[in-house]
Amino acid sequence: MRIARFSIDGNVAFGVVEGDASTEGGPVLDIIKGHPFAEFERSGQKIPLSKVRLLPPVLPNKVVAIGRNYAEHAVELGNEVPDAPVAFFKPSTAVIGPGDPIAYPSFSSEVHHEAELAVVIGRMCREVPRERVKDVILGYTCANDITARDVQEREKQWARAKGFDTSCPLGPWVETELDPSDLGIMCTVNGQQRQLGRTSDMVRSIEDLIVHITEAMTLLPGDVVLTGTPAGVGPLNVGDEVAVTIEGIGTLTNKVIKRG
Repeated sequence: MRIARFSIDGNVAFGVVEGDASTEGGPVLDIIKGHPFAEFERSGQKIPLSKVRLLPPVLPNKVVAIGRNYAEHAVELGNEVPDAPVAFFKPSTAVIGPGDPIAYPSFSSEVHHEAELAVVIGRMCREVPRERVKDVILGYTCANDITARDVQEREKQWARAKGFDTSCPLGPWVETELDPSDLGIMCTVNGQQRQLGRTSDMVRSIEDLIVHITEAMTLLPGDVVLTGTPAGVGPLNVGDEVAVTIEGIGTLTNKVIKRG
């Protein structure tokens, strides 16, 4: 099931995406009653997807991201695979949705794309045992961990480098019925492939990451866990269109603009 968050005529709602580009009339949204973090019903009121503005699929209280979780990516930046997962935060103010612009930060001259599989938490959880990890996950979406690489290297702490406004595109929707263990991940810039990898290449699995994170903190419904990026990260420039495609989910596309 694909669950999208959208706005139409100033109203915000969730809906189940039905159909695809090959469907006559195109995909539609069946508006749901309530929200997807509890039992819900479909209203039967359907709107063409083309008539709405897709928003970030969730508004997380926090985004917990994992660095260097693909060995080849660690190597390409001159790092070793860490002994334990490297976790950092991206604030909720960094989150944008599909089609929203990425504003190039004024304090950086080297901004990179990082295509990632994002895990969306479905229920409040703490100290989750490995065998129950699937029970706390709502689903999965595409993410782009936009990074001011020069600032990351210069400041060592990653708060500004990875937490600036618009640095966390998410979308286009949450796919709830998906095996995330071996999915293709691709990033293109202006239609040219930059990154290509598979989630099976992760150093640590999603189960490992959720166990590790929830040993330390409570995750809330709508929180997001970024699982790391494959090799091939590279620069973005003003005017570029960057797209993250994940097998079984879809494509998240954003354009880079000058920060106003």
